[in-house]
Amino acid sequence: MITLSITAMGILTYRIAGKEIQNNAFDNSRETVDKTLQLLDYRLNDVAMSVQSLMLSDAYRKMMLDVQAHDVSNYYVRLSELQYVLSQVTFNEPMIENVLIATPIGDFYSTTQARTQDHSFYGSELYDNSRKSPGGYWAKGHYDRLFTGSQRVVSFVVRGIYDYTPVTNVFIVVNIRENRLASLLGQNTAGNERQYLLLNTEGDEVLQSGLNGQPSRDFLPGSQDSGEGNFFYKFGGEEYLINYKRSSAAPDWTLAGLQSKDQLLGQLKGIQRTIVAVILIFLLTAWFFSNKLTAALLGPLFKLSRLMRRVEENQLGVTFESRYQDEIAQVGFQFNRMMAEIKALIEDVRKNEEGKRHAEIRALTAQMEPHFLYNTLNTIYCKSVMEENEDVNEMILSLSQMFQLGLGGGRDLIPLEDELSHVQQYCAIQQKCYEGLFDYRVFIEDEEVMKVPIPKILLQPVVENCIQHGFADRRSGGVITVSIKLEQALLHIAVEDNGKGMDAAKVEQGMAGREYSKKGYALVNIRHRLQLYYGDAARMELSGKAGKGSRTDLWIPLSPLREEGGSYGIPAGQSS
Repeated sequence: MITLSITAMGILTYRIAGKEIQNNAFDNSRETVDKTLQLLDYRLNDVAMSVQSLMLSDAYRKMMLDVQAHDVSNYYVRLSELQYVLSQVTFNEPMIENVLIATPIGDFYSTTQARTQDHSFYGSELYDNSRKSPGGYWAKGHYDRLFTGSQRVVSFVVRGIYDYTPVTNVFIVVNIRENRLASLLGQNTAGNERQYLLLNTEGDEVLQSGLNGQPSRDFLPGSQDSGEGNFFYKFGGEEYLINYKRSSAAPDWTLAGLQSKDQLLGQLKGIQRTIVAVILIFLLTAWFFSNKLTAALLGPLFKLSRLMRRVEENQLGVTFESRYQDEIAQVGFQFNRMMAEIKALIEDVRKNEEGKRHAEIRALTAQMEPHFLYNTLNTIYCKSVMEENEDVNEMILSLSQMFQLGLGGGRDLIPLEDELSHVQQYCAIQQKCYEGLFDYRVFIEDEEVMKVPIPKILLQPVVENCIQHGFADRRSGGVITVSIKLEQALLHIAVEDNGKGMDAAKVEQGMAGREYSKKGYALVNIRHRLQLYYGDAARMELSGKAGKGSRTDLWIPLSPLREEGGSYGIPAGQSS
């Protein structure tokens, strides 16, 4: 709105100033043409007055008496008498080049001028045109054929008068040098900013103007009727203002002043440039202060917008701060309260999720404990019936130690050393149940890994699968090997047997489709617990071939994603 207002004001100012300047320029141009024409008429009237003074002289009167009497005897006497009068005429009016009095008894002229004998006035165009204008005739510029030199002149032709009566066959020709008349027209012209055309009623130029690209003969429509006026006319590739006015001294002549529109309105262009500069200055000033004002008003809003974008990037610790209490600040404070509630809700969800996952881990662990307990108690019962009390005592002791290790003081993670002892006690019980069926071997590459915490009851189900499924068709010679080593910050545990083997692809497919046997159930349980503790950082791979045994590889990080009791499976930094 400010830009539109300033621009509209500038345009309005330019139009008002332009209209005023244009009117003043038109008035000045018309005034200049009027003054030039007044000067021209003044000089032309002087020429006419010089002719009148000539006709009032005594020498002229005597000459006219001889003409009326057709007396040629005194021709040279009259010619001599007229020399003083003719010299006075040219002296009083310097514009007059020469004067010729054409009479039936001979031509009278200043003897200082050389008269051409080949051209008679009565046989010239001047004579033909003067007969049509008894009151006097101004001829357009032409080459002087009456006197030697052939210079361009403008002629004034009038009939000779005697006793206030025009004499039909006597004519006075006054020649004015064309360049002198042109100089007269140029006296009011500064440089080349204005040019003049002096035209007759036929539209022909009275004087040679030297303009580039002459206007057409009828470029002054109606000038003969109105006598004066102005209009714009384009010729020579440029537009001109034309001011014209008819001469009172020479009614057949019209003076037209030509002024280039660009030069005429040159001052207007300066004003235009000034207005444009002022508009630009005001626009830049308005733009500068509007930006400052906008920044002051919208700065807090932009700040709040940036905070919201940071929230989109999970940066929930952002806070809006402002020392003001305006409307935007109130919105920012509401934003702070909203973020506090969101963080509280996230914390509640995190805690609930941690409890849920912790309960799920304990449930999965609990699912593994009753499974072998039933088999062990049945074996103990059988051996007690058979009165194998020593074996019963050892199995009960091993079972007690297993329960002690399995409980782990209520912990979900126990050292690898305790987990291996748990498996060792389990194998001791199973070896009592299946005497001579298998041997249990453990290979540890680095004893330091014995302190690494892992989920409890993780290896026992794998060893149980080896006994229950791998050695199902075997009575002796079974071997279970547990290999432990470090691989790139991961604990690699491999459990391998030499049993009947398994189809790993089929087992994996059954685990993925939730269609699995008791063996597959134990493996799904282990994989699920690893996922809850370690996320994608832990993995389990199955391999084996029929008749060549099976192998289970576990890769476990040296520590879970969170400490025991934390949000298992949730990466640090995303739970708060």
